[in-house]
Amino acid sequence: MADTTRPTELMQRALVLGDAARRRTPPNPWVGCVISRDGAIVGEGATEPPGGPHAEVVALAAAGDRSRGATAYVTLEPCSHHARTGPCTEAILAAGIECVVVAVEDPDPRVRGRGIAHLREAGVTVEVGLGADEARRSLAPYLHHRSTGSASCLVKTATSLDGRVAAADGSSQWITGTAARADAHELRADSQAIVVGSGTALVDRPTLTARHACAPAARQPRRVLLDAHGRVPADGPLFDTTIAPTLVLTTSVAAAPALEAWRAAGAEVEIIEPAPDGVGVHLGVVLEHLGREGVLQAMVEGGPTLHGALLVAGLVDRVVAYVAGAVLGPEGRATFAGPSPRTLGEARRFELLDARVLGPDVRLDYRSTRAGAEGT
Repeated sequence: MADTTRPTELMQRALVLGDAARRRTPPNPWVGCVISRDGAIVGEGATEPPGGPHAEVVALAAAGDRSRGATAYVTLEPCSHHARTGPCTEAILAAGIECVVVAVEDPDPRVRGRGIAHLREAGVTVEVGLGADEARRSLAPYLHHRSTGSASCLVKTATSLDGRVAAADGSSQWITGTAARADAHELRADSQAIVVGSGTALVDRPTLTARHACAPAARQPRRVLLDAHGRVPADGPLFDTTIAPTLVLTTSVAAAPALEAWRAAGAEVEIIEPAPDGVGVHLGVVLEHLGREGVLQAMVEGGPTLHGALLVAGLVDRVVAYVAGAVLGPEGRATFAGPSPRTLGEARRFELLDARVLGPDVRLDYRSTRAGAEGT
């Protein structure tokens, strides 16, 4: 049986270890593992960057011979397949672990319960569910990606108290203060792609890098421009690929000179299908394409048009809204453009996960309550 002296504390420690690795492991999951024997931690670790050992192997190496007869607390089901590294289940069995406590099962098609079954068949006690809620929240982008094949869609907004992202004249810098803007860079560092539409790219000429994150990502997120018609010129910081890679997703409508200019600037250019209504690119295909590229979380910093289109298409998995104590009035630009629900019953609902004060502003963190929002 598992060590019953402090199992919750041990799983919490594993979650902390996993969270600390989240910026260096994608497209692999950020997993933490703690080995406990006779009430004491004898080894711990987190997943290393792709190609390196998984959390279980790191923790077992730290524990050495003390692993025999011990309990392993791990935030995600151990793998049982050969990839760039060997199966973690084999390492666990070889070390003589007696019990494995797993927070959540791994939805990766190569795993999906096989790791747990392998351990149980070999006589290891496996318990599942301790710390499950926290693990699902931490690993939400990974769980969504492995369940659907698409990147998880995080919409970030900075709004006034009355839900406006820009004043009547179109000005939007700076609605929120420095603390909120710095926090947004932490969100960028947690993401593998930052997405904008052509309108935002033309007006703001953004850089879209995680420049001020406290713990930098292993690499800068990919900047993704959605430009169905070839409107955005291939200049400015977005096309400075010495600071971060740039991907342009466009359609066959875009003129050849625009494609050539983007590629000459060093950007990767992919032609995908247009949206079903013919306006813009197909957003579902965008997230599928990014998912195939190993993007677990795509952070969307587009304007109201892009945000509204994602909302109407039912593709928003999470919303982080930074709200400032300013009122911009009815002529200001709304956060989400597009058709409005006719009744309150038709409103799109999100579940509040967290609320934090950041200087003069507030950060509100929501996740989708839509059916099928697996892992979010």
